[in-house]
Amino acid sequence: MHLLVLTDRPGGGKSLLPALEYLDHSLQDAPLEPSSLMGLSNCDIVLVDATQDLRLAAGATRSASMHEIERPVVVVMPEGGLAALKVTWGFDDWLLPQASPAEIETRLRLARERAAAARPQRAANVGDLVVDEDSYQVRLRGQPLDLTYKEFELLKALANAPNRVFTRELLLQEVWGYDYFGGSRTVDVHIRRLRAKLGPEYESMIHTVRGVGYKLVPPGRREREAEGTQPSDD
Repeated sequence: MHLLVLTDRPGGGKSLLPALEYLDHSLQDAPLEPSSLMGLSNCDIVLVDATQDLRLAAGATRSASMHEIERPVVVVMPEGGLAALKVTWGFDDWLLPQASPAEIETRLRLARERAAAARPQRAANVGDLVVDEDSYQVRLRGQPLDLTYKEFELLKALANAPNRVFTRELLLQEVWGYDYFGGSRTVDVHIRRLRAKLGPEYESMIHTVRGVGYKLVPPGRREREAEGTQPSDD
């Protein structure tokens, strides 16, 4: 893991937590101030030194909480100062400076795992189809599909709620917005293009519910669909 250590100690992170010397983590030291959180791009966990200046430490952790950074924040606090810790600081865990290598490793790992579990899911998986919101990419059996922005947004809306029937009007609102004045046939045109890009084997994942709209059906359920649902635009 790459650790961003906010500390004003002359020896940096390894002076704050001597046991880090025995662990295979890279360290980046930065001043104990909120502006140092701008260095988050490559770090996995933020360590905040609360062994000397509680005011600065609290300010750094609160800043991280206010900006909802996606990295766990671990406060390093001497045993005598633990009574000063408050949940309003917005930290994820704490460590004593004399913590052993095993304790540090375990606490850092658990903090990272908790943060990952709490992070909103941004990729929809429907059978062999993966719609990744972070990379704006759709993969089918591991192969990327070349979709336009609107095609991606349309498929994302369907994939985020498999088996849910979306009316054309609702899809227009979600993908094109409330101020769009085009007709609902726009949805049909984009559905037709999506089916073509999914190919003959997977085009039937997008089902037409006659007189209503569309839904995305996982491959294993296609053969069990009711008679009123057809993979056509009629």
